[in-house]
Amino acid sequence: MAEAPAKRQMSSKEGPYELIYWGGMPGRGEFVRLLLEEAGADYTDTAHIENGVKEVLGLIDEGYKGDGDNPPPFAPPILRHGDLVINQTPNILLYLGRRLGLAGNESEGEGDSYRVNELALTALDGFSNEVHDCHHPISTGLYYEDQKEESIRRSKDWVATRLPKFLGYFERVLNSPSAGKGPWLHGGQLTYADLVLFQGLDGTKFQFPKAVGKCRAAGKYDKVFALYDAVLERPKIKAYLESERRQKYSLCIWRYYSELDVE
Repeated sequence: MAEAPAKRQMSSKEGPYELIYWGGMPGRGEFVRLLLEEAGADYTDTAHIENGVKEVLGLIDEGYKGDGDNPPPFAPPILRHGDLVINQTPNILLYLGRRLGLAGNESEGEGDSYRVNELALTALDGFSNEVHDCHHPISTGLYYEDQKEESIRRSKDWVATRLPKFLGYFERVLNSPSAGKGPWLHGGQLTYADLVLFQGLDGTKFQFPKAVGKCRAAGKYDKVFALYDAVLERPKIKAYLESERRQKYSLCIWRYYSELDVE
């Protein structure tokens, strides 16, 4: 007689959350960390665990097949919560945001979380994905030095056209009725979209300090930079940013090369 399948263990509703990401750089894991920090959630982070990289490598190894419920992850960041294992940054943010009260007002339905996610996805496009491509416009498999000329050309165009486009869009959002009162993007309250915009803009400021400084001085995006400053003053975010757990920018999404620091 065949054995009955093992009873599925439900995910814990209390945590802890397990963030599985590379150590030594903020990277895409930083978007997840800021959400967890703001919420005061109980979580572990392989970036700060001895030999934590082994867990990252184990989950993305070609020989790992996942389990009965979870497909094998493609790449970190990866979140484990109980028996749930998910990857893809916006997927993790949507899951955590809804659980931790940072996905808008869902008291009358689920629509708000998707509005917040829309804003977060746009910020990830502009201030993470496109910024990364400025120093790796040809191939992620090539060194920066192998595509330096193309990177300079890409960066000049991005600073001239895409940076003002994304800043202008979020300034328009902040001036829209849906933003509500206060410095936040949606509904008059802090959501994870604000944290994503903050982190993306902070990294972009590291990579393009001249261009971002010029945009701020121009006075055309005052509400965007007011949002940035407001996140900086969130007590839990401020404590985290001042702690040793906040990793320094290095060879990850946001990189500083003097020749790319164009105005």
